[in-house]
Amino acid sequence: MTHKKWETHNPSGSKRVIVTKVLPGSLWMERLIKADCKVEVCTSTDVLSVEDIKAAIGQQCDAVLGQLTEDWGDELFGALKAAGGTAYSNVAVGYNNVDVDAATQHGIPVGNTPGVLTETTAQMAVALTFAAARRTGEAERFMRAGLYKGWLMTLFLGELLWRKTVGVIGAGRIGATYARMMVEGHKMNLVYHDIYPNQDLEDYIAAYSDFLTSRGEEPVTCKRVDSLEELLQAADCVSVHTVLDETTRHLINAERLALMKETAILVNTSRGPVVDEAALVDHCRRHPDFRAGLDVFEDEPDMKPGLVDLDNVVIVPHIASATRWTREGMATLAATNVAGLLTGYPVWNRPDILPFLEADPPLATPSIVNAVELNLPIFEGS
Repeated sequence: MTHKKWETHNPSGSKRVIVTKVLPGSLWMERLIKADCKVEVCTSTDVLSVEDIKAAIGQQCDAVLGQLTEDWGDELFGALKAAGGTAYSNVAVGYNNVDVDAATQHGIPVGNTPGVLTETTAQMAVALTFAAARRTGEAERFMRAGLYKGWLMTLFLGELLWRKTVGVIGAGRIGATYARMMVEGHKMNLVYHDIYPNQDLEDYIAAYSDFLTSRGEEPVTCKRVDSLEELLQAADCVSVHTVLDETTRHLINAERLALMKETAILVNTSRGPVVDEAALVDHCRRHPDFRAGLDVFEDEPDMKPGLVDLDNVVIVPHIASATRWTREGMATLAATNVAGLLTGYPVWNRPDILPFLEADPPLATPSIVNAVELNLPIFEGS
């Protein structure tokens, strides 16, 4: 084992599984032990390097539960394969830290944890939107510093988003949920950019608009635009919900920031490199009425120089999914992925993932992103 600290659970288990970080809850551990796994958990809080993980895998390892902060490429999947490993799961819905092609070439299924982060992450995007709009971070620091001397008409004037326009980049599950929260909660018009139309979202907004009209209120609108530039120019607040790949890296750059309104708000709860962080720092310095809310960063855990000094940027440490229910659900799904693969269960790969959080889950493996490529059997039960 490496110089990191590790704890062993169920030492008599016949299948060795390493878990690269302490996970919340207990159901995930129960799932692995029920699958006859010896579970070794790294209790060190720092991020494990590739060498750390290779040393932990050692000569014999059946599976790994890894983190999005780790670089899972050919080197690690090769080491896992050489140690007899047959399963890997990211404890995250995203897997931009994983070279899925390399895993597939080594014959190793890659699990992820969709379906339990949607509302939680959307809520954080909403929270960051209004923390930025209403300058709550600045105001709290002002109070804690003992600077408040009395009520003033001009103290911390922010932006009212009621009946304004919200822009959503990426209208998948999280983006669409954020959009509904903003439209229904604040009667905002929606403009969204996605390579695919989200008809369910459009129908939902249309039904809500009809409801408002039936009450004698102004309707709301929903518009999908092919041009990201059109969205940025139209929206009063913009929330980013894209995947990270080569087409979305620095999707929000200096040129596109310049298109946004002087008082606009940019929120990112997706992946840090989607936003050119240095360009954002420069833009916020030069436009003090522009605001941003960031949960993710380009070089996590580091931030670009100058970001921490900006009062018009709200920053939190990648906690968009950090509710007890969600994080425990992520841990449970990741463990169930590994337990299912080691037990030989077929792959579920259905949108409704919540049955796996129950005490008596389906006899299936919840979510494997390369199931088709590996020709894994698919669950056909009810």
